[in-house]
Amino acid sequence: MNCAGYKIKQCYLEGKDCIDKRDSIAALYRGQENSAIMTASAEVEVEGYASLTRVEELIEFSKKMGYRRLGIAFCVGCADEAKTLQEILESTFLIESVCCKVCGINKSEFNLKTIRKAPRQTICNPLGQAALLNEAETELNILVGLCLGHDMLFTKHSSAPVTTLLVKDRVMANNPAGVLCSPYWKHRLLEKK
Repeated sequence: MNCAGYKIKQCYLEGKDCIDKRDSIAALYRGQENSAIMTASAEVEVEGYASLTRVEELIEFSKKMGYRRLGIAFCVGCADEAKTLQEILESTFLIESVCCKVCGINKSEFNLKTIRKAPRQTICNPLGQAALLNEAETELNILVGLCLGHDMLFTKHSSAPVTTLLVKDRVMANNPAGVLCSPYWKHRLLEKK
C-alpha cells in the first residue's frame, strides 16, 4: 500500500476498490461495537461539520454512545490541560483521571535512561494508567499528551476504546501537524532523508 504517494485517490472520488477487499473489510463494521462507533462518528461528523471543536465532538460522540464513565490518561506535563478537560466533562460524565507518574516507580528499577542527573526519576507508567482505568470500568479513555511509545502501550492495554485528544510534541507546542504544514520543517526533514 502506498496511498499517500498517489495524488488522485480513486477510492474517494469514484468508490474504486483497488485492493479487492471491499466485502471482507465492510464485514468488520457489522459487529455491534464497531457499528455503534461508526454510526455515532458519522452522526457527529454530519451534525457538527466544521462547527464543533474536537472537545465538543468528544462530548457529542460520548453522549450518542451512551457512555457515562470516561477516563483521562494524561502526562504530568499536560496536567493543566487534563484538569481543564476534566472540569468540562464532569458536568455530563463521571470522570476518572490518571497521571503518567502513578505508582512512583523509579527509572533505575528498569535501568532506563534519564533526562537529568538526579538521584531519582519516576517512570511514565502507561500500563499502570491503563490498569487503573480498566479497574474503574471506563467506557472511553482519552489520551492527553502521553509520550510516543507510552501512548502505544496504553492503547494496547486499555479495555475501553481510546481516543487521542492531545499529542505531545515538546518542540511544536503539542502540535505535531505543524511540521507537516510548515515549509521550513518539511524542507529540513526531507533534506535529512
